[in-house]
Amino acid sequence: MRIGISANALKFSGGLERYAMDLVRGFARAGFDGRRKPAFFARKIDLALLEIRLVEPHRIKVSFLPGKLRDAYFSWMLKRARKKAKVDVLIGCNRVEGSEIAICGGTHIGFLHATGRREKRSDTRQIALERRQYAQADVIVAHSDMMRDELRTLYGIDEGKIRVLYPPVDAMRFSPVDDARRARLREQFGFGRNEAVLLFPSSSHERKGLPLIEKALAGMNVVIAVAGRAPEHQALNVRYIGYAKNIEDAYRAADFTILASSYEPFGLVGIESVMCGTPVIFPACIGCGDAIADDAKHIFQSGDVADLCRIVEVAVRSPRERVSGDAVRYDARIDAHVGALIELAREIAGKR
Repeated sequence: MRIGISANALKFSGGLERYAMDLVRGFARAGFDGRRKPAFFARKIDLALLEIRLVEPHRIKVSFLPGKLRDAYFSWMLKRARKKAKVDVLIGCNRVEGSEIAICGGTHIGFLHATGRREKRSDTRQIALERRQYAQADVIVAHSDMMRDELRTLYGIDEGKIRVLYPPVDAMRFSPVDDARRARLREQFGFGRNEAVLLFPSSSHERKGLPLIEKALAGMNVVIAVAGRAPEHQALNVRYIGYAKNIEDAYRAADFTILASSYEPFGLVGIESVMCGTPVIFPACIGCGDAIADDAKHIFQSGDVADLCRIVEVAVRSPRERVSGDAVRYDARIDAHVGALIELAREIAGKR
């Protein structure tokens, strides 16, 4: 059985691109290497990656087209490329037609509804491509219960076609450290011994809710440690700690991880944080909420400034205890997730 993986890029990044990279590693460990290595289709491929040896790379160039036409063109060219690569089962980690297993890490209709954004012509095209992908897929893998519900209610997908599989996390990378190591990390990041540090990991601050957090926590004796893109305007209690390539160390050093997104289909940040021992402060709309134990999360009403302020006050006044790995309510191992995908792929290939 020849597996194919489609994604926007094969490179170190976030979101579904990072998920696709995890799949590459997982399939290799499962024995899909050598002649059986997956075919990987993407717009951008970093040839310097060590992981490039684990796949047969196929770059589909779209940069010569206007941005609004690239998704459709990539999907059209992918049909030819997968036929040439003799792929039996394609896992679509981006919007493409013809993927037997469609990965749903977010829906465009759900995004528009949650953010209150008016649908434009470009949105209509993206939604139409999504609908075709879901209609043609044998199985849709939803990355959260929230995505399953959106697929059912917003796209009319039969529940029997949906399989909920929470996304994986590399447990070797995201893990707790002892008190001595944590103290050194806090010093490294410039956190005071008695400071209450709320880590805000983001490259899209508006979408992740930084303005709401700044408004809610203005004047409060906490540090909002921004990791990722530098904020354009910095409030008094906001501290930029840089890109933080080793984000796991930032999780370990902080007291809490905070987001205030208006739309967060899963929120892998939450699982990563908890696996490093750090509880989270998240909005009720976040998809990963059901996957985190109650004692490892503080949940506020989405978009509610007063409720966020109240929840943070309660959190920072409570004993700042580290949480255990048991706080993650599913098997987050990459190998377990890939094993479930292999089982689905074999069922699909067997029927054909």
